[in-house]
Amino acid sequence: MTDLTGRSAVVTGGGSGLGAAIARALHAAGAEVILVGRDERRLAAAVEKLGERARWLPCDVSDPASVDALRTELARTEVSILVNNAGIAGPVAALTDIEVDDWDEVFHVNVRGTFLLCKALLPGMIARGDGDVINIASVSGKRPLAHRTPYCASKMAVIGLTSTLAFEVGPAGVRVNSLSPGPVAGPRMERNFRLEAERSGSSVDEAERAFVSRAALGRMVTEEEVGAAVVAMLGMPGMCGADVDLSAGMVA
Repeated sequence: MTDLTGRSAVVTGGGSGLGAAIARALHAAGAEVILVGRDERRLAAAVEKLGERARWLPCDVSDPASVDALRTELARTEVSILVNNAGIAGPVAALTDIEVDDWDEVFHVNVRGTFLLCKALLPGMIARGDGDVINIASVSGKRPLAHRTPYCASKMAVIGLTSTLAFEVGPAGVRVNSLSPGPVAGPRMERNFRLEAERSGSSVDEAERAFVSRAALGRMVTEEEVGAAVVAMLGMPGMCGADVDLSAGMVA
């Protein structure tokens, strides 16, 4: 296992789901973990489960003032790992039926949030000449997914941000990569399957089977697999500007 002892990691959206799973994996590898998000109750519960070397800080990643406050709170912490995981799924609807506010909300969290956290925490990494940023994208940013245009477009934007930023900060010794999970088993996908079933008139089971049939392995990946992938990426110091597919073969 990659040894992250002595390193401090910020995980956005860390109170539940993928964020909590990523935090658990980083913590198990020895890192100090700072969970960031809007739901203070969930953040506190996640930190309690982790125990020592874990704390939480409130932050709305889409709000510049909130991110500035987070940066101030972390001024004495040498953050060397940033995992931009915070994201929302957005509406499941045809583009012509999507409200502008709903579209903007997806981009504010998924893209602007990634931008703001990088802007806030990269200067310290650049000054020290070392650090890792891992942006959680999605295979949905690389292949069509009907009725999910804001989400897919936002994740494609995250991949583009990653590859460009890698060339900006790579010369300073900072590695920037993205991880693109496929469908991850859990509450978010269950919600999506319910919405798709309502839209198409199918059953929830039928909606799930149709979705996972696109993967070579015929299944979804797990939160634990995503957490393990983040740690594995941190153990590859030569990786920079890459997008890693973790989709059970969804792209294929």
